Amino acid sequence: MSPPCRVAVIGAGAAGLTATKALLDAGVEVVTYEKGDRPGGLWARDNSSGLSPAYASLHLNTSKGRTEFADFPMPRQWPDYPSADLVAGYLADYCAHFGLASHIRFGTTVASVEREEEGRTWAVTTESGDLDRYDAVVVANGHNWDPRWPDPAYPGAFDGTQMHAHDYCSAEDFRDRRVLVVGMGNSAMDIAVDASYVARGPVLLSARHGVHIVPKYLFGRPADATGGALAVLPWRVRQRIAETMLRLAVGTPQSYGLPAPAGGLFQNHPTISDTILHRLTHGEVAARPGIDRLDGARVVFTDGTSEPVDIIVWATGYRVSIPFLSPHWLGDDPEQLPLYKRVFHLKDPSLAFVGLMQSTGAALPVVEAQSKLVAAHLGGAYALPPAQEQRRAVDRALRAAVERWGNRRPQMRIDFDQYVAELPGEIKAGRARLRRGARPFTAADREGSTL
Repeated sequence: MSPPCRVAVIGAGAAGLTATKALLDAGVEVVTYEKGDRPGGLWARDNSSGLSPAYASLHLNTSKGRTEFADFPMPRQWPDYPSADLVAGYLADYCAHFGLASHIRFGTTVASVEREEEGRTWAVTTESGDLDRYDAVVVANGHNWDPRWPDPAYPGAFDGTQMHAHDYCSAEDFRDRRVLVVGMGNSAMDIAVDASYVARGPVLLSARHGVHIVPKYLFGRPADATGGALAVLPWRVRQRIAETMLRLAVGTPQSYGLPAPAGGLFQNHPTISDTILHRLTHGEVAARPGIDRLDGARVVFTDGTSEPVDIIVWATGYRVSIPFLSPHWLGDDPEQLPLYKRVFHLKDPSLAFVGLMQSTGAALPVVEAQSKLVAAHLGGAYALPPAQEQRRAVDRALRAAVERWGNRRPQMRIDFDQYVAELPGEIKAGRARLRRGARPFTAADREGSTL
């Protein structure tokens, strides 16, 4: 009988914690590397890693019932939309409840992950120079920690302060200052609302393209509960129904002075906010078009108007960064990395990814489902389909994603409800492949890549 395989998990946020638990449940030996001093990853505001983008007012933008782990429900008495600090505590409780901390090396940054020349093991080297070897690696380092700044930068020079939303902590940063927030995502809206209570004059909110703005409650229920009820329908039918409901409930973004959405609901990610529309209608936040150029103490917009500004907040998102893997594994752009079921590397399925996706819903149930798929594979209870079938499945998924979402991160896109429902079926299919004679990971893949 083969000994249990040994797996390195990189990251102890939600993805890394669920991967660690699932692998332990499958009888796999696990070592988890975490740069920070505690579990919770990006949710832990005081994490020593310094990577967390969480700010004091941050709350979930997906409801508790649609965000919690199946194996560890959130407390019933919690509000529908818990704070980031509650979520960080929830992840710490998850870690403690399942006894994961003893498997985590806190304060340890992974510098490189390399397949050794003989192809039997992965070498994981830390920044301190420690090296250890594993049969497989699970990458769970998250992708909302490396700020994306405007590229190319806007022309001109700016005399004031510029910051990325990643570095925002509290509204005190903006007291008595003229503030411009650039972006239309959840962080942009939250920061604009926070700043509007302390800033000098209305907070300016600039964007070239609009998004749908969904309040947290529709017709007395969490808005995403409606999406779950419609999940059985094709996405285009869901889109028409949801857009009609949204228009009846709150109107269109254009009626609040914002640009029209660049795509339909369920195509471009909506912004979830109750408060931004309130602050817009009261004149405390003022919509502006995209930026044309910077001009000293003023910002010039594409409609030719300009405004004096003291501080610009670039809420322009994040780059996908996996600094410990070489281009051999990542290609030219990690956002375009093809993965079978958004989990398994096509060159070598002993390299797996949990959380390298962009979901239409919450992330936690997705990473929990992905972790169970990884654990089934590395624990020998699931067999992948042949390489050619994996490639065809990835190509089909990409074509469908491009049709629905266009060319913005199509490889990473998943439909939350469809995907979470699909992965348990994939595990069953992998078990059926085993019964038909496919070899499990412990019998084949540890000898090197099968692809």
